Formats: sequence, structure tokens, C-alpha cells
Amino acid sequence: MKLYDFGPAANARRVRIFVAEKGVDLETVTLDVRSGAQYEEPFNTMNPFHCVPFLELDDSTVIAESISICRYIEELYPEPSLFGSTAKDRARIDMWNRRVELDGFYPGLHAIRNSVVTFAGRVVPGTRNSLPQLPAIAERGREMLEIFLGRIEPHLGETEFLSGPAFSIADITGLFVINTATTLGISVGEKFPNVQRWHNLISARPSVDA
Repeated sequence: MKLYDFGPAANARRVRIFVAEKGVDLETVTLDVRSGAQYEEPFNTMNPFHCVPFLELDDSTVIAESISICRYIEELYPEPSLFGSTAKDRARIDMWNRRVELDGFYPGLHAIRNSVVTFAGRVVPGTRNSLPQLPAIAERGREMLEIFLGRIEPHLGETEFLSGPAFSIADITGLFVINTATTLGISVGEKFPNVQRWHNLISARPSVDA
């Protein structure tokens, strides 16, 4: 199988960190999404949503969406478990990963795409020359992100990782939420010391450099 990737993309990095944590040697093909390689064939047909990453299986099946790719790899390589090995652990990890994605990752993504000049014309992931950037969406995304950080601050004062005592996919997703908050000028260390402690812990993992 092959992983189609682009180095700086947050979702692509999520999968690379996951794969590194698993210790899996996965063939990777880099697509230059800045030049629009994802719109060219055969990639346009393989993944018509035009986003990275996506995984091509040996039978030509294509799996897109970072969490779906990670779930597939988890099924193939169950240890170490990053989605949970018991019903309770799987539910808790899924709960926290959804909270991080819906309340942190996506508001931050929309804030970045509506404020950073390099995303002009690419406000919706996988599109070009589509919607204009709107400063109001960027500001609302930033406000929502601060609310999210305030909600997880006391939780991270009581637990080492987001879903409990063990590192999981939720921590990988959360890493990029804090990176986005920093890019948006949110003073995480000053306002949310427990979040900063956790972010430092995750950032020190060797897999983060994958």
C-alpha cells in the first residue's frame, strides 16, 4: 500500500505521526498540493475530494480522511493500541478525539484558512478559486478555539494524556490544535498552563518529527 502525502499538511502529519508510533514502514508518495498535483490524473480520480493524505491499497482501493487511514492501520497493526484495546478505552478515546476535532481542530482550521494569505481561494479544503476569505469567520474560529482550550485546561490538570493515562490518537489530533492556536496568536502558556504542559509532553515524542 502507498500513502499519498504532503509534508506541511496537518492531516498528513497526523497520519505520519500515527504510523511512526506504530513502527510501520509505509511507502509514501509526496504530492505537491501547492502546485495543484492533487487535481491531476490519476490523483483526481483516486481522491476526488482533492485532499491529502489518502491511502492506496494493493487492490487499488483508496481510503481518504486521516482518521479513517489511522483506523485501517490500527486494524492491521493493533499494537501499540492508539484507539483503545477495550470497549471502554475505545469509547473514551473516540469521545476525546471527536471533542478535539469538532471543538478545536475545525474552528482552528477555518480561522487559519480565512486569515492566512496562502489559503486565499482555498478556504474549503480540496478546492481552489472557490470562496473568499472572511475575517469574521477567522475571528469566530479563534474565539471558539479559546473556549475549547478553557474547557480542556482543568481536565489536563488531572490526567497525563487527553483520554487518560495512555497516549492515543486524541493526543495526536490535539497536538495540531495547539500548533494552530499558537499560529493564531493565542498565548497558550500564559492562559492555559496545563494545556501547555501536555503539549510539551506530546511535542517531545520522537514520532512528532516523522
